[in-house]
Amino acid sequence: MEISDVAKQSGIPASTLRYYEERGLIRSTGRRGLRRLFDEDVLERLGLISLGRAAGFTLDEIAAMMSPDGPRIERAALIAKADELDKKIRQMTIMRDGLHHAAKCRAPSHMECPTFRRILRAAMTGRISPKGNPGGMIARKG
Repeated sequence: MEISDVAKQSGIPASTLRYYEERGLIRSTGRRGLRRLFDEDVLERLGLISLGRAAGFTLDEIAAMMSPDGPRIERAALIAKADELDKKIRQMTIMRDGLHHAAKCRAPSHMECPTFRRILRAAMTGRISPKGNPGGMIARKG
């Protein structure tokens, strides 16, 4: 299949497909004129790459999992990524709950709200950060 067909069927731009090939994530089987040709199984590999990217794996991590014989995904890497996602989900849940609280809080100002003050202190001390584990700062409603 030509690169334009792969792009159309996968929804991935041809430029990205060429980049993935440069990175060793996919392989073309030859050329028809100037156009790269791919086997049908490239769509499955692209699905795995897309799934890995959606889960937060880097292209380097995904490349390490790919081999000419097919994907070799270490279960430990999956568990580590799932744990990382769990931490992000907890943090995002806390932030969502904090935003809902701030929007509905009846305090005269956010600075007078005990819950907002706890969130603010947690942010100032780094307990709420992209890589931090805020530990349930919004669990108490105020």
